[in-house]
Amino acid sequence: MTRKNELIPIKKSITLDLIKDYAEASGDFNPIHIDKEFGLKSQFKNNIAHGMMIASSISELMYKNFGENWSKNGNMKIKFKLPIFPNDEITTEGTIKKTEEVSEGRLIKCNITVKNHHDQIAISGETTVTITNGE
Repeated sequence: MTRKNELIPIKKSITLDLIKDYAEASGDFNPIHIDKEFGLKSQFKNNIAHGMMIASSISELMYKNFGENWSKNGNMKIKFKLPIFPNDEITTEGTIKKTEEVSEGRLIKCNITVKNHHDQIAISGETTVTITNGE
């Protein structure tokens, strides 16, 4: 159950297969993401998920909570703080920080985070979406 200003969170497992699928879809075959041996020799001692793959969970969160309004006029500003590794569980969550009336409808500003299963913040930021009049 969420409180009034909390968004419905997204939880998912990040697997190496999912990372490889993202590499195929995005064309980003950087070995830090998909080459096990390269990952082990890196500063991270493991492969890491693509940052934008993890950031896409923010868009998923916003669409889940605001539907087509997010697709039409959503915006996000984010900061990457920590990598996500294969077999990490992530939780993407947010809270409504401010709502204001604008000529197009209602502008909603949210604070968002993506956390790993150790409750460490991997991505933080802010989103805005306008709920247009009549929707």
